[in-house]
Amino acid sequence: MIRKLFFILCVYGCLAAPLCARQLYRVMTCNIRVALPQDADTGNGWDTRRDVCFKVMKDHAADVYCLQEVVGSQYKDLCESFPDYFVFGYEGPEMDNMPDTLYHGIAKNVIMFARKRFRLVGAGTYWLAENPLCGGQLSWGTARARHVNWVRLEDRHTGRQFRVCSLHLDHVSQEARERQIEIFLEEAAQYPDTMPQILCGDFNARPDNPIIALRLPARGWADVYRLLNGYYESFSAHRFLGRDYHPKKTPAQIDYIFTHGTGVRAAEARFIKDDVGGKYPSDHFFLLATIEVE
Repeated sequence: MIRKLFFILCVYGCLAAPLCARQLYRVMTCNIRVALPQDADTGNGWDTRRDVCFKVMKDHAADVYCLQEVVGSQYKDLCESFPDYFVFGYEGPEMDNMPDTLYHGIAKNVIMFARKRFRLVGAGTYWLAENPLCGGQLSWGTARARHVNWVRLEDRHTGRQFRVCSLHLDHVSQEARERQIEIFLEEAAQYPDTMPQILCGDFNARPDNPIIALRLPARGWADVYRLLNGYYESFSAHRFLGRDYHPKKTPAQIDYIFTHGTGVRAAEARFIKDDVGGKYPSDHFFLLATIEVE
């Protein structure tokens, strides 16, 4: 009887183990460069590089993609080319009066996740401005209307939930960047440490910027690339020149992935510098991280 009970407990333990084990998620942040007509003059228009961009993304088979600078035509292409992914974060009341073919200072930070692996628990958008609920507004000298998209996902296998956020901070005003990141930090702080959170985006801030060096770490956010590899001594934005780009300033990273919470850590982080026939998918290198969630 004791042997039978021991056998049953062993079998049950083996069956239950996967539910308690850490899960690995591949997360990629991609500034895909807004579809600007003038880029066609240099051979880098969206129609020219769309297939290159999607090939690079698919080659690395992320579970979650966080994208920046997505306008209507690109959103449509993403939905058509990634049918196995749920695409969230373009449509909204602030876009109702925005023609798809034009860029009116609003490009969205779309999040895509694998339908088979995750169930959507919740999602939302708020704006990095004086009134976070008012879409499309400009505050603190920001050159563009900036926002955060977020999703709360549940692993269909384990039932474990976690949160993913995609943002793009202003590229002109340091005051705006600091105010924008503070809005994000205050919103994210309402979740307990037991809720893993992943933050991806184009911060338009170098590693020595107070936003990256001080504010995020002070609130418990870990820069996954630096944690695993040290400072990134190259550049993540390259003006479509890729490895041949030679910036006048000291090369620096502006694209990041951060994690926050107990039971979450990065196992790998690297910049994707792939090209297809000499053509790059964007004017940014994409950043891929493998993240463990317990």
